[in-house]
Amino acid sequence: MKIEEYTIKSLEHFIELWTKIYSTGGKPDWSHIIPYYDDSIHFRDTVQEVNGIEEFKGVIERLTKRSKELEFKIVNAVMNDRIIFMEWEMNILFRRTKKSTIYGASRILLNENGKIIDQRDYYDLWGDIFDNIPLLNKLYRKFMKKVFG
Repeated sequence: MKIEEYTIKSLEHFIELWTKIYSTGGKPDWSHIIPYYDDSIHFRDTVQEVNGIEEFKGVIERLTKRSKELEFKIVNAVMNDRIIFMEWEMNILFRRTKKSTIYGASRILLNENGKIIDQRDYYDLWGDIFDNIPLLNKLYRKFMKKVFG
């Protein structure tokens, strides 16, 4: 396999690229990592599912636009062959709310050329946001316990 310029070479390389996204003082910059995504990227999270690099760029543009401030911390990460799994914390400040921490994990699959071909993000968006809103936090957790046990 020929190593291309935009190939994820190791877990350390991936973490370096990912960390650089959020080292811009509150507004993320994805421009340096986009070339490491395959043109036919499949992305899915709690809110949406998209296919293709242009749709994926739309996802990250909307996230950046929606938030006044966005910080990201990788808590743990492992790589096994072409699969990267990372546990993370995202601090996000939406317009008209206080800062919320969202706890999640991502499974990232690299294709045979070392580009990101599939990304699945797992998190409890509403639970983590509602935990920071008085009254709603207790109502939401009570509802979840009653319905889901």
